[in-house]
Amino acid sequence: MGDRTVVPAPVSVFMAVRDEEADLAASVARVLDQDYPGELEVVLAVAPSKDDTWGEAQRIAAREPRVTVVRNPAGATPHGLNAAIAHAHHDVLVRVDGHAHLPPRYLQDVVELLGSTGAANVGGRMVPEGDGPVSQAVAVTMSSRLGIGGGAFHVGGEAGPQPTVYLGAFRRDALLEVGGYDETFLRAQDWELNHRLRLAGHTVWFDPSLAVTYRPRSSWRSFAHQQFRTGGWRRRVIETHRGTVDPRYLAPPLAVLAILLGLVAGVAAPLLGGWLALGLLVPAAYVGGVGLLGLALGHVRRLPWSVRWRLPLSLAVMHLSWGTGFVLRSS
Repeated sequence: MGDRTVVPAPVSVFMAVRDEEADLAASVARVLDQDYPGELEVVLAVAPSKDDTWGEAQRIAAREPRVTVVRNPAGATPHGLNAAIAHAHHDVLVRVDGHAHLPPRYLQDVVELLGSTGAANVGGRMVPEGDGPVSQAVAVTMSSRLGIGGGAFHVGGEAGPQPTVYLGAFRRDALLEVGGYDETFLRAQDWELNHRLRLAGHTVWFDPSLAVTYRPRSSWRSFAHQQFRTGGWRRRVIETHRGTVDPRYLAPPLAVLAILLGLVAGVAAPLLGGWLALGLLVPAAYVGGVGLLGLALGHVRRLPWSVRWRLPLSLAVMHLSWGTGFVLRSS
C-alpha cells in the first residue's frame, strides 16, 4: 500500500488590532511564515484607530489571499475577537496578538495538542522580553511569583489542565457552545472565557513548551495604567463568578488598604495620640520588604544593575496599581 499522508487540520488565526499601522505587516508575516503544512488563514478585526490601520490591513489582504479583514466598530478587544471568529472558516481557531512572537512550530504544536488531549483550548506561557531597563524590569516582574503571582501561564509549571492559558487555540464547537468572548469584559476576557469553558465540562490544557514572547510596557506610567485597569477588571470577574476568589487576588488590595490606613494613622497621631504613629510601620515595612525582595530577585537572575535597582519600583508599581484598581473597581 502507498503512503497515506495525514493532512493537518485547517487553521483560522484570529486577531483584534488597533493603532497597528506600523507593525501590522510584520505581525501578519510572523503568522503566515509559521512552519505549518496545513491550510491557514488570518482574520483581522480592525478597530477604529488613530492611524491608518484599516488601510494597511486592506493592503496586506490585497497581496495575501489568506488574509481577511473585517471591521470592529465597537473598538473593544472582545468585540473584535468575536467579529474575527464569526468570519473565520475553519474549526481550529487560534488567537494571536499583534505583538506576540510565535515560535516556529506553534500552530503545528497546538493542533497536535488539541487532538491528543481532547481539550477545548490549549496554550502556553507568556514570556515578556523587555528592550530597555524599564521594560526589562517590568518583564521580570510579570514573570515572577513576587510580582504577578502563581499563574502557570506567567511563571511556568507542568503540562496539564489549568484555569487559563496565554492566547489559546480553540475547538470551534466548544467556543461557540459557551457563547464566545463575553463582550462586557473589556479586560480579563481570556480568563473569564476559560472559566466558562471549564464550567461547561471542557478542559483548558497548558503546555509550558508553548512559549510566546510578548513586549511589556516600557514606561512606568503605561505599566501603572495597565495594572490599574487589570486589577479593576479582576474584581469584576470575581463579582460575576463568585467561586473564583483566590487569596493571591486579595493580597494587593489588602496591601493598599493597610498602607493607606497606616499613613492616615501616622498623620493623625499628633491630634489623636502618639501611639497612632506606629501605623507608619506598615508602609515602611512594605517599602523595606519590596526593596529587599526586588534586589534579591535581581541578584538571583543575575541582572545588570541598570535593571536590578529598578525591580523594587516595578514590583511596587504592579502591587499598588493592581490593588488600587481592584479597590476602586476601575474600568
